Amino acid sequence: MASGGEAPESWYLALLGFAEHFRTSSPPKIRLCVHCLQAVFQFKPPQRVEARTHLQLGSVLYHHTKNSELARNHLEKANLVDSAKPLLRKAIQISQQTPYWHCRLLFQLAQLHTLEKDLVSACDLLGVGAEYARVVGSEYTRALFLLSKGMLLLMERKLQEVHPLLTLCGQIVENWQGNPIQKESLRVFFLVLQVTHYLDAGQVKSVKPCLKQLQQCIQTISTLHDDEILPSNPADLFHWLPKEHMCVLVYLVTVMHSMQAGYLEKAQKYTDKALMQLEKLKMLDCSPILSSFQVILLEHIIMCRLVTGHKATALQEGLYCISVNCMDNAEAQFTTALRLTTHQELWTFIVTNLASVYIREGNRQQELFSLLERINPDHNFPVSSHCLRAAAFYIRGLFSFFQGRYNEAKRFLRETLKMSNAEDLNRLTACSLVLLGHIFYVLGNHRESNNMVVPAMQLASKIPDMSVQLWSSALLKDLNKACGNTMDAHEAAQMHQNFSQQLLQDHIAACSLPEHNLITV
Repeated sequence: MASGGEAPESWYLALLGFAEHFRTSSPPKIRLCVHCLQAVFQFKPPQRVEARTHLQLGSVLYHHTKNSELARNHLEKANLVDSAKPLLRKAIQISQQTPYWHCRLLFQLAQLHTLEKDLVSACDLLGVGAEYARVVGSEYTRALFLLSKGMLLLMERKLQEVHPLLTLCGQIVENWQGNPIQKESLRVFFLVLQVTHYLDAGQVKSVKPCLKQLQQCIQTISTLHDDEILPSNPADLFHWLPKEHMCVLVYLVTVMHSMQAGYLEKAQKYTDKALMQLEKLKMLDCSPILSSFQVILLEHIIMCRLVTGHKATALQEGLYCISVNCMDNAEAQFTTALRLTTHQELWTFIVTNLASVYIREGNRQQELFSLLERINPDHNFPVSSHCLRAAAFYIRGLFSFFQGRYNEAKRFLRETLKMSNAEDLNRLTACSLVLLGHIFYVLGNHRESNNMVVPAMQLASKIPDMSVQLWSSALLKDLNKACGNTMDAHEAAQMHQNFSQQLLQDHIAACSLPEHNLITV
């Protein structure tokens, strides 16, 4: 240990050097590394050094030990947000004569409030920034503040405030004349918010014009040269995202749209492109946003693999219990998710899926009735999402079908069809058609059953959705047999056998992988 009279920088650098030496030894001597870092606190270092040491300890413990609780404690102590906020407020007060720094500090303080999930304070600051930017004649930075505020309002689901704000942003962006890359990046920001706004509402068809504009916009940006931007107004010295990041983001929202619309091959194609681009970027850039993009893309490709009958491939990236018929595990996953979420739309999504689990289990009537009352699409539906409301009608139809209440089931499924056709929700359309076909078959109306199941089969093969194809081919086999169409019945039986074998082999492969054990909560 250093003597009391030795300069703090010397003992700190010595302990840090020893810690790094032990960490990079072969094999690493993590216990000694931790001891060296802990010794820093004995010298009562400045707050900045103390916070950095907590961060280093948290990182070492997290990556090299199983003591995640202690790692988390150190990482939380490294957080200097509370001490930073008063300093930033003071700096904001005295920086009003220097537009660049004033705007930058407002953005930074808004970001700190966002990290603390205090979105109201963050929105207020972004509003202040937008007004300040207007006063100093920077319409570009005003748009950045307003678009950032719109993003937070979308996160808060304050949709009534989002619409007029996006309208104003659209006008500012179109009227602003300046550097082409800055203008196009504003347009990308604006269009990304518009597209996600539509997708949040489940309006998959309505979003298409905006999505097309966004894709054209990113193509325009990719042709522009990255000349250094030197605006005459110092308040304009900001940039939203590098164009390479914007490109990945556009791929991402395209994948989100393709998934909701049921264009799964397109979703897989764009996911592959985006992941390839991400791998290249992450070699040179360790920005956290790239990791966030990667996680969201992996979540979507997992859903793709499960629907298209590639559960074993999906299991390399994640697992969805329903697809492998592990209903107890699925219920445990969903009930855990319900307990942890406070997000209204996510809650509705989870409840809808949990209801489908209870229907398939067939012995959970009381719990099922309770859930269906809470997601009644006919009145007081908890969220505004078009897609979720259509799915709730389908769940009601499915339940009525299993109860033998066929007229009621038809009413719910026709509502699903009306809503899913209006917004190109192809998977819901295919499921509703085949279930309606099943109802008409049970009722003896073979002609109407055929009118439902044939387009269902065509749509399911276009998606492609392996489970709906299996269901449709089984119904086609029975339907043609009942109508005396021996050749068609034989062809349908062969199709059903092929789909069944593919899904069975995939199921066995998925369940035999070690990752299958991850389904336990």
